[in-house]
This record gives sequence, C-alpha cells and structure tokens, in this order.
Amino acid sequence: METLKHTLDSLWQVVLVGLLLGAGLPAIFAFGLKALSVGDVADDAAPGTTRVARPAVATAAAVLCFAVVVVAIVAGILFIMKNFLDSTFGISVF
Repeated sequence: METLKHTLDSLWQVVLVGLLLGAGLPAIFAFGLKALSVGDVADDAAPGTTRVARPAVATAAAVLCFAVVVVAIVAGILFIMKNFLDSTFGISVF
C-alpha cells in the first residue's frame, strides 16, 4: 500500500510538470503572439510599407510572455548541463 501511495504522489507531480512545461510554455508563447497581433494599421505609413499602431500594454505583455519562455528554456538547458558546468568550470548553478 505504501508503494501505491508513493507512486500516486510521484505521478501527480510528473503530470503537473508535464502540463506546465509541455502545454504551458507553448500556450504562453501563443499568448505573446496574440498580443503582438493586436492593433490597427496606421494610415500615416509610408507608401509600400505598413505600420501597426499597437497599444503599449499589448507590446509589454508580448515581451513578458516571450521573456518567460526564454528564461524557462535557458533554465532547462542549465539544469541539463549542471554536472558538466560543475565538473568542467566549477560553476554550481542549481
């Protein structure tokens, strides 16, 4: 019975991390793209070009979403490389 409790406890943690990283990061990236698509085409654009008048809040939200995704990717790479960095350069990241 103890083995079953331990397995179920580990299972929900794996499912939570899988949902967060497996579906969460692409969803955050999609929200960033959606925030970039907000805005109207400005009428005062130069001929042959288009300029989008995007609200500053939408731009800030997009930058924040992309920053979260980049930080998660860099943290994942550093987590994978932690033993290499520690043994080769003496850098202890985690």
